[in-house]
Amino acid sequence: MAELIHDIDTSVVRENLARVRDEIAGTGRDPNEVELLAAVKYVPLEHVGALVEAGIDVMGENRAQDLEAKAAAHPEVTWDFIGHLQSRKVKQVLPHVRYIHSVSTDSVLKQLERHGTPGTEVLVEVNIAGEEGKSGVAPGELDDFVGRCPARVVGLMTMPPLAEDPEDSRRWFAALAELAAERGLRQLSMGTSQDYVVAVQEGATIVRLGTTLYR
Repeated sequence: MAELIHDIDTSVVRENLARVRDEIAGTGRDPNEVELLAAVKYVPLEHVGALVEAGIDVMGENRAQDLEAKAAAHPEVTWDFIGHLQSRKVKQVLPHVRYIHSVSTDSVLKQLERHGTPGTEVLVEVNIAGEEGKSGVAPGELDDFVGRCPARVVGLMTMPPLAEDPEDSRRWFAALAELAAERGLRQLSMGTSQDYVVAVQEGATIVRLGTTLYR
């Protein structure tokens, strides 16, 4: 299990942000087209302010209770929910977020219908590689699932199979991008600290970054 991060240095974060933007530019993509979302699951509330000071204004949290506390303390930040979402937590999460990146079950759809607003926007999590026991909608079931979603689906999200070499994730990112393009969905949430460059090359519009920003 990863440990909480207690030693955030704003100057280091600024340098890392600049490096990541340079790497994105090096892929041929416009850095302004790729949103850098800081994953703050392991950043305690008292250190979120250091990230804001360093220039981070979009953050994602995995746990509903922590999201609620951090969003209340830092309303100047754009917040997304990026973790596995239990249906009973939908009502708790919705008031604080722009997007939920992990919508993938009918039980969550029922809660979105009950508690969402006409402006609610979500990303559907896709189990792009068909991994057994992993959350996400199967690619072949995506259209039916989107058709049942009471919220506005603006994009797709995935976590590819664990791989040491980022290149091993390329085909999965490309497959997700194809699914999104076929359905006219503008947001692609894919890529983390270890593979974001490949994800950007394949069309990511949001990358979820943790340690590559903080260390």
